[in-house]
Amino acid sequence: MGPAAASGSPAAKRTPVWVVVAISVVFGLFYAYALWNALAFLIAQASGPLGLNGYGWFVLLLAVVFPVGVFGAAFALSWRRPAWQFALVLFTGLCVVAVFWLNVIAYAAVYGASLLG
Repeated sequence: MGPAAASGSPAAKRTPVWVVVAISVVFGLFYAYALWNALAFLIAQASGPLGLNGYGWFVLLLAVVFPVGVFGAAFALSWRRPAWQFALVLFTGLCVVAVFWLNVIAYAAVYGASLLG
């Protein structure tokens, strides 16, 4: 063991790659669920009798893309941190995705006619 590893440097405290992959896969499944849920809602709304207008497409496509962006940002911000911090950042991002999805559903329920063509 070299002096850098013995002194408690950041390289000595780095989370093993397999732990990062395991945490990413577990949280990635939840993010994927949010993405597929948004995609299913988009397809259901678009294939309805009235279809969607431009604003409806924008809102519902944003709901599909948003989980991917949040997962990417959370991963990029925290993959070099300790495992518990990495998991906490991914969980926080998942909470943000859930709040955004609830806002989309609430908007669709209250102002649904403005989304339809």
